[in-house]
Formats: sequence, structure tokens, C-alpha cells
Amino acid sequence: MNKSDIKSVIGIILATALAIGVALAGGYNGAKLGNVPLFWILVGGAFLIQWIVFVFAYVQKSEKFYDLTGSLTYLSLTTFAVLAIPKIDDRAILLLVMVVIWATRLGTFLFLRVQQQGKDDRFDEIKVSFTRFLLTWTLQGLWVTFTAAAAFAAITSNVRKDLGWLALIGFVVWAFGYLFELVSDTQKSAFKANPENEGKFIQSGLWAWSRHPNYFGEIVIWLGVAIVALPVLKGWALLTLISPIWVIIQLTVISGVPMLEKKADKRWGDQDNYQTYKKNTPVLIPRPPSKN
Repeated sequence: MNKSDIKSVIGIILATALAIGVALAGGYNGAKLGNVPLFWILVGGAFLIQWIVFVFAYVQKSEKFYDLTGSLTYLSLTTFAVLAIPKIDDRAILLLVMVVIWATRLGTFLFLRVQQQGKDDRFDEIKVSFTRFLLTWTLQGLWVTFTAAAAFAAITSNVRKDLGWLALIGFVVWAFGYLFELVSDTQKSAFKANPENEGKFIQSGLWAWSRHPNYFGEIVIWLGVAIVALPVLKGWALLTLISPIWVIIQLTVISGVPMLEKKADKRWGDQDNYQTYKKNTPVLIPRPPSKN
């Protein structure tokens, strides 16, 4: 076993350990299925789904179903959580609707994109290595666990409260983030579909406000979900509010922005117009385009 394999195995162990920690916190004062906290089952399901699909993906050396599997995991587990709780209330339904709308739209978008492109070049070197590819799928299980933790905890919580002004604020925040991400993705897809833009980078629409407006929208989406969940989270379950913080860290530190910035610098870094774009356009948080 080489150093890369050892690092991957350590990563898999750490990711699983972190998920167990979230499961213990999120299951606090939550509904149970038999004698097992429902939150624990959801976390276990998030990883089990990834590992099962990984087997088929590794055999085929294909990453085409990676993003789709992630989205289907959100859909299936959130739906299961709502159906499994003793009493379905308005907050559970609202959270289910928010997650389903987001996961359906984004999952479809990402799946169609990889089908059109034929592959996702992020996986070129990873998918041929058993341990590195398994780590990638394991991290997706962790991604689902952390990102949906607040929603899962609120849905399975034994604390029940009527929807109030905080839920309304959370939904408005979520809707804003959803529309921001939707418009960003639509604008970029249209830009790339135009043959005249071959080899160019997008700097129009919301992409003139931010270099990564879709990621900004994604962060706002999960902030809205956390706000809706907040009123029924008590004790250790409050730790699941790490959801939007995790999304921020994942997209701005671990992957997402750093990876795409490096790729863009390599491709367009020697172009003056790209350097001007970088100078005048914020990395993430949008602001009106500079007139200079």
C-alpha cells in the first residue's frame, strides 16, 4: 500500500468518525425507529448508499452517476425521515419541499452536464484507484450528513412548534439562494452552449457580480434551511447548525472555489481581460460590477 492509499484509508476513517459524531449529536431528543434514533439511520443510510453505488462505479471506472447519487441520497433520506416520524407537521413538510426542490434541480443539472461533457475531469486520476475513489464516495456521504444535518435533526426532533416568523425568514432566504444558484447555472450553461464562446470565460450576468455566484447561492440555500430548523433544535442537536458552516468550508476551502480558481488561472491567467475580471469581481459574495 503506497502513501496515497494510506492517506485515503485515513481519510475514510476520519470521515466516518466525523459522521458518527454528528449522528450522536443529531439524534439527541429525536424520534426513534424501534430502539434506534432515526437520525442515526439517516446518517448510516447516507454512507451505505454511496458505498453500494461506488462498487458499480469502480467496476465501470465511471463517475457519471456520482452527483446524481448524491442528489438521490438527499431525496430518499429526507422523504424517508418525514414518513418515518410519528407525526408529520408543517415544519417537516416545509423542509422536505425545500430539500426536494433543491436536490431535484441540482441533481438533474449536474447529471445532464456530465452526460453532455462525457466525463468529469476531476475524477480522471481518482477513479482508477480503489482507495482514492472510495474516499471520494465516502466524502459524499459525509457531505450529505453535514449539509442536511439541521434538516434531518429538525424533522426527527420530538420538539414540535408551529411555523412562525423565523420559518418565514428561513424560507425567503432559501428561495433567494435557490434562485441565485438557478440563474447562475442557467447563464453559464447558455454561455457554454454558444459556439462563439469556445475557450472563453463567462463574465456576464451574475458572473459579473461574483466569480462563483452558484456557490454563493448554495451557501444561502443551506443557511435558509438552518433558520427553518432552528426553533425545534435543543441540546446537542443544536450542533447540527454546523450545516451552512460546513457548506462554506467545503466550497471555499476544501474544494469548489480553490479548485476552480486554480483551473481558471491555468487556463486564462496570462490574459489581461481575465486578470481585470479577477481584480474587479469578488470571489464569492456578490457586488455590483465595477464601472472601471
